[in-house]
Amino acid sequence: MEFVNPGYLYLLLLLIPLIAWYVVKLRKMQATFKLSSISAFRGKTSSIKVPLRHVLFLFRLAAIALIIVVLARPQMVTSWDESESEGIDIIMALDVSGTMLAQDFKPNRLEAAKKVASEFVTDRERDNIGLVIFAGESFTQCPLTTDHGVLLSLLNEVKYGMIEDGTAIGLGLANAVNRLKDSKSSSRVVILLTDGSNNRGQIAPLTAAELAKSFGIRVYTIGVGSQGTAPAPVQTPYGERIQNIPVDIDERVLTEIASITGGEYYRATDNTSLREIYNQIDEMEKYLIKVNNITKRQELYLPFALFALGLIFVELVLRRTLFRSIP
Repeated sequence: MEFVNPGYLYLLLLLIPLIAWYVVKLRKMQATFKLSSISAFRGKTSSIKVPLRHVLFLFRLAAIALIIVVLARPQMVTSWDESESEGIDIIMALDVSGTMLAQDFKPNRLEAAKKVASEFVTDRERDNIGLVIFAGESFTQCPLTTDHGVLLSLLNEVKYGMIEDGTAIGLGLANAVNRLKDSKSSSRVVILLTDGSNNRGQIAPLTAAELAKSFGIRVYTIGVGSQGTAPAPVQTPYGERIQNIPVDIDERVLTEIASITGGEYYRATDNTSLREIYNQIDEMEKYLIKVNNITKRQELYLPFALFALGLIFVELVLRRTLFRSIP
C-alpha cells in the first residue's frame, strides 16, 4: 500500500496534544466534596457509564485519525513488467580450405575456429544460428535453427576435404546472404572467417558485400593467421611434411566488406585473440528486448472514510442518548 499524499500523515501528531487536552480537562471537571462520613455510600457500586464515558473521546480520536488517512489517499499499487524479446539471425561462414590446417593456432586454425564458434553458439540461446562452409565452393552445413544441439553436432563434423580446395570468399558470403535474405528478424548478421584471399568462385567478395547491404545484413569479417609465415602440413614427394608457408590474408577486401555492410573487420593471430573477437561481436549483437512497465492503482480511501463517518454518527447518537449530560 502507498499514499499519494504521505505528508498529511504528519497531522496524526496532532492527536498527542488532543489527548493531553482531554486529560487536563477531565481533571478540572472532577468535583470534590468534604463529607463527615461515607457510611451512607457503603455497598454502592458506580454505574457502568462512568468508565464508558471515555469511549466518546476515543471514537472522536479514531474518526480524526481516519480522516487524516483519507486525506493521505491510500492506494494499493500493483506493478509488473511485460517484455518482448527477439533473437538475432546469424550465419557463420567458415573457411575450410587447406591453409586452415596451419598450426599457428592450436591445434590448427580450423579446429580453433570451430571451438570458439561452439562457445559463441552456446552463449546465444535465443538466436537463430546457421552455418555455411566454403573453400573452392560453398554449401550450407546447417540452416538457421534454434536447435543449437543439432548445430553444434554439424559444426563438430566440419573438416578439411569436405569440398574442393580453394578460397571462394565471395561465394561463401553470397551463400550466407541467401540464407538470411528471407529472414523476418530486424537484425541479421554474417560472421565470415577466412585465412586467405579470394581465388575461386564466380562471385566477387565486394559484389557479395553489396548484396548483403541491399538486404540490410551486417557482415563481421575475421582474418585468422599469424604475421609472416606459419607452419602447415604440405604434401611432398616424401609424404606430408610441416613447412612454413606465407600468411596471405586479403585484409583490404575483408575491411571493405565490413565497411560496406556496417560491420567490423578483425584480425586474429592466436587462439586468445580469436576468442576475444567473438566476445566483442557477442557484446555488440545483443538480443532485442522491449520492456513495458505497467502499474495498476486501486484507491483504498473509501473504507476509511465510511468508518470515520460511522464513528462520528455513533458518537453523536451516544452523546445525545446514553451519555447525555444534564446542565
